[in-house]
Amino acid sequence: MIPQDVIRAKRDGAALDPAAIADFVAGLTDGRVTEGQAAAFAMAVFFRGMTSAECAALTRAMTLSGESLAWSLPGPVLDKHSTGGVGDTVSLMLAPAVAACGGFVPMISGRGLGHTGGTLDKLEAIPGYVAQPDTGLFRRVVAETGCAIIGQTADLAPADKRLYAIRDVTATVESVPLITASILSKKLAAGLDGLVMDVKSGSGAFMPTLEGSRALAESIAGVAAEAGLPTTALITDMDRPLGSAAGNAVEVALAVDFLSGRRRDPRLLAVTVALGAEMLVLGGIARNLDDSARMIERAFDSGAAAERFARMVAGLGGPADFLERPAAHLAAAPVRRPVHAAYGFVERIDTRAVGMIVVALGGGRTRPQDPIDAAVGLTALAGVGQETGPDAPIGFVHARTEADADAAATALRAAYRIAPSPPAAGPILIDRSAGPARTA
Repeated sequence: MIPQDVIRAKRDGAALDPAAIADFVAGLTDGRVTEGQAAAFAMAVFFRGMTSAECAALTRAMTLSGESLAWSLPGPVLDKHSTGGVGDTVSLMLAPAVAACGGFVPMISGRGLGHTGGTLDKLEAIPGYVAQPDTGLFRRVVAETGCAIIGQTADLAPADKRLYAIRDVTATVESVPLITASILSKKLAAGLDGLVMDVKSGSGAFMPTLEGSRALAESIAGVAAEAGLPTTALITDMDRPLGSAAGNAVEVALAVDFLSGRRRDPRLLAVTVALGAEMLVLGGIARNLDDSARMIERAFDSGAAAERFARMVAGLGGPADFLERPAAHLAAAPVRRPVHAAYGFVERIDTRAVGMIVVALGGGRTRPQDPIDAAVGLTALAGVGQETGPDAPIGFVHARTEADADAAATALRAAYRIAPSPPAAGPILIDRSAGPARTA
C-alpha cells in the first residue's frame, strides 16, 4: 500500500494488516513517508486507535527497522522506562544503582515529549556527554560500568526515532498504541532480559486518569508478553512534580545532589527505590521486594551508585570530575528569581502547566528542530501540603531574560492552588502489575 492508502484506511477506522504496517514503517525508515504523512498517520491512530494485533505489528516493525542487540554479560540485562512526567530524574539515579547491585542497564532514552522532560535532553546538559554513541562505545560502557544511558542511535529502532519527534509537535503523544510501540520497540532492540515500566497517572501524565494509565500498562504488558519480554508495571502519581526541579541542567544538578546524599526528595526516593527493587527481582538478583529495596538503598547510602554514575558520565565523554564539581560544568541561567504566592498551604498543582512553563522558557520544543536551552527551568518547587507565604516561595525561576522570568512567575502562580490548611497526602505508588520473574 502507498502511504496515503494506509493513512486513509486508518482514518476511516479500518484495521491495518501487518504487511501494510510493515511497509509504512519501512517508509518511515528510508524516507518514502514524508513528515506530513507521518503526522497524518499519527493523528489517525490517535483518533481511531489500534487493535492489540495492530499495536504488536507496529512494535515489531519498528523494532526490526534497525539492529537488535545481543549481550553476553555476567548478569541480567535490565531496564526501566517512564511514560513521562515533570521533575522525573529517576533514570539518572536508578541505572547506576541497579548496576551497583549486579545488573546491567543499557538504557535507551528519549527526548522531551510535549510538557514532559526527556532524559536524553537532561544528559546533553553535561558538557561532552555523548548521548548518541556508536554501538561499540555503548557496549563497552555497559560492560565496564554496568550502565549507559543514551538516546536512540541511527541503528536502533530508527523508525520510532523519526515518529517520536513528529508526535512531540503534533499533539499526538497521548495515544496508547503509539506510546506502547515507541517504548517497546526501543526496549526490544536493546536485548533486555526484563523491563520495569513506570506508568504515570495524574495532571502531569500523558494519561491523566487512572483508567487511562491502567489501559496503557495493560497494553505495554500484553505486547511485551507477546514479544517474550518479562515486564512489570507500576502506576505512580504524577499529580504533582516528582522532584523539586524541572528543566535540564537543574534536574541533573538535583540528581547529583541525590546521588551524593546532599538532598533526596522523599517522593523521588520512594519511586526510585520501588522501581529498582522490581528490577532486581525481575532479574533474579534478589528473592523479594523487601530485600531488593534494601540493596538499592545501600547502593545509594554507600556511594556505590554515585561511583557508577561518575564512571558512566566519564565513559561517555563527560567530565571526569562531574560528580564533585557539577556547578563548574552545568549551564546556569542569568536570571534567577523566587516566586511567591499567598499565605497558606499548597492544595493542588497543575503539573502539566508546570511542564509547559519549562517549554516556554526554552527548555522544551514546539518543533522537532528547536534547540534546547539547558540552563532554564524551575527549582525548589513547593510540594502539595507545603506552607507558602512571604518567606516560603513556591519555587525559583531560572530564565534567560527578565521578561521570560516575569511570564514564568505568573504562570507558576496560576499552576498552584493555595488553601488555608494542608490537604491529606495521597499515595505515590498507586498500583502494580507483575510479570514473570526469573528465579534467583
